[in-house]
Amino acid sequence: MITLRKITLENRRNIFNLEVTEEQRCFVASNLSSVASCYVLATNGGHPLPFAIYADEQPVGFVMLTYGITGYEEPSIAVDNYCILRLMIDKQYQNRGYGRETMIKILELIRTFPAGPAQYCWIPYKADNAVAKKLYESLGFRDNGEVFNNELISVLRL
Repeated sequence: MITLRKITLENRRNIFNLEVTEEQRCFVASNLSSVASCYVLATNGGHPLPFAIYADEQPVGFVMLTYGITGYEEPSIAVDNYCILRLMIDKQYQNRGYGRETMIKILELIRTFPAGPAQYCWIPYKADNAVAKKLYESLGFRDNGEVFNNELISVLRL
């Protein structure tokens, strides 16, 4: 069973050590970099929501959600909406359905509006990340035609 948990002093090193495959490194920042980005975003008016992804009691991944501003230049959809800015499942835990199960948990959480009300959730992704595109589309996300920072923007109405 997949759960989203806070990153704590006890689990942080395990989360920082999770990695994607060599081929996937061009698609997602390291978890340490992402957690550092959360700090910078939080101290500059943003609303980051970082979580460790657990399969039962085993840490298997990381997700960084944001609300409103992401700390980067933003597409028009960003204002008052949620973004799944980073999502990764460790290379040794891939192809077990954890990505899909995690996305379902993330969307359940977002629909509780933990940082504020929203109409949409959006995800930036690189055009050549066919696996991500397929996953997002299977959950109802659709590209909105925007290309931002060389990434396509996929959107889901909440």
